[in-house]
Amino acid sequence: MDSSALRPLIFALAPCAAMLSGCVAPSQRYPSLLPRAVEKQPAAAPALADPPATVIPADPALDAQLATIESALAASAQSFTPAEQRATAAARQAQGSATGSETWLTAQSAMASLDSLRSQSLTALSDLERLAIDRGATGQPGYPALIAARARAEAQLTTQQAAIDVLQAQITAF
Repeated sequence: MDSSALRPLIFALAPCAAMLSGCVAPSQRYPSLLPRAVEKQPAAAPALADPPATVIPADPALDAQLATIESALAASAQSFTPAEQRATAAARQAQGSATGSETWLTAQSAMASLDSLRSQSLTALSDLERLAIDRGATGQPGYPALIAARARAEAQLTTQQAAIDVLQAQITAF
């Protein structure tokens, strides 16, 4: 027989030989893929005990600092409301005025005083954050009065900034 005649027969039988090799039983014993007994048991997480409540002792020195900062924050808030009313009136008067006109300059001046009052709130917030960072650096837990004061300062600053943004948009729109 000619080798060229055997070539198609070899190519036809090669895939059959490859498929039949998969049917041969393995000579080694492989582990079962079925779940083991321990895997059939329900997985219940161990109950974790609540951490003991941390009692944070009073800190009179910190309380005194907080009182000072909060009084500055309150003064800023108290001064901001009438200044915002003045700035709103100045912005209304500046409607339709040219940039650089007297009414436009008055509105810009009122906005500057609002921004100054907002900066007082920002200073108070940064003082509160400094106190919180100092406590954290020494490994002390959060002080509830400090956390509450910081939240109030952030809320006040956000409110003041929103008012300034609205008025500034009104002034620049004209």
